[in-house]
Amino acid sequence: MNLRASLTGPFPRPESLVAATRDLDRGRTTADAVDELFVRTESEVVEIERRLGLDPVTGGYLRWADVFRPIAETWAGFTVGPVTRWFETNTFFRQPILHAPPERVPGALAARLPVAARTPDPAKAKVILPGPYTFAGLLDNRSGETLESLIHRLGRLLGAEVKELRGLGYTVFQFQEPLLVVTPPTGPRAEAVTAAYRAIAEASEGATTILWTFFGDAAPVFPLLAHLPVGVLGIDLAETDATSLTTPIERRGIGLGCLDPRTTLVEDSSEVAAIVRRVQEKLHPSSVWLGPGGPLDLLPWEPARRKLHVLPAAIQSVNAGAAR
Repeated sequence: MNLRASLTGPFPRPESLVAATRDLDRGRTTADAVDELFVRTESEVVEIERRLGLDPVTGGYLRWADVFRPIAETWAGFTVGPVTRWFETNTFFRQPILHAPPERVPGALAARLPVAARTPDPAKAKVILPGPYTFAGLLDNRSGETLESLIHRLGRLLGAEVKELRGLGYTVFQFQEPLLVVTPPTGPRAEAVTAAYRAIAEASEGATTILWTFFGDAAPVFPLLAHLPVGVLGIDLAETDATSLTTPIERRGIGLGCLDPRTTLVEDSSEVAAIVRRVQEKLHPSSVWLGPGGPLDLLPWEPARRKLHVLPAAIQSVNAGAAR
């Protein structure tokens, strides 16, 4: 059994970095000084990831104000809109506004990836992108294109991003899809989601693709998820009882969001290991990926860092049980 652990979204910024970005907005520091602090902090996140055996690394995506911003600021057709609440949390994103059918700008998104994750070996880094359904559903669509058509178009464009990044050496791509479980698609929209991920799959041959859901119960929509051409299906264990899933996923992996970013309480690694064993026995996945259920930047830096230690401890417990 291939058992891995990694971050599944942005890591929180430490207070020093929060203060520095605030000072920059108020003219109290320089952009170069803030950039230097970003680089140091990204490197610190990568060091934490490597020390705990998390693979692939992410660098924390500290520079990304939200998962949509790098695309909204670089692809043609978009402007950055108003501050909007991120689901039922106390965090926010700026809603992208789509004025015309979107077009990607080659190289622009690659330049926005975390510096620490770009070097020295992209093959050991994870690229985290918005999923086409969540992206289409949360933007302000003024382009005149139907939602179904837009979902499919975004899948093709994200596939083109993956293809470009594959050429740069990246091999693991995760798509954030909370809306798939918060507001599951049906009918033509479900068909559009399938078409979008088919376009991504065609562009990512030889890579590992991960679809990560959170903020909702994946069980009702799991038959659709299991139908999508991705390598790993991620679920949020705070919302989904993994043992209730019945759709088989042989030859594919499952992601278990075992760290709850909604609480500072640290999970019990032995309980996580027990869930992993039950999932292995019931679903027979080709791999199990452990990580936070949702973005850890819902928490402050130190509680988030403490929670990460659960991941290697759970893997050690699972492996120890298998050796007996």
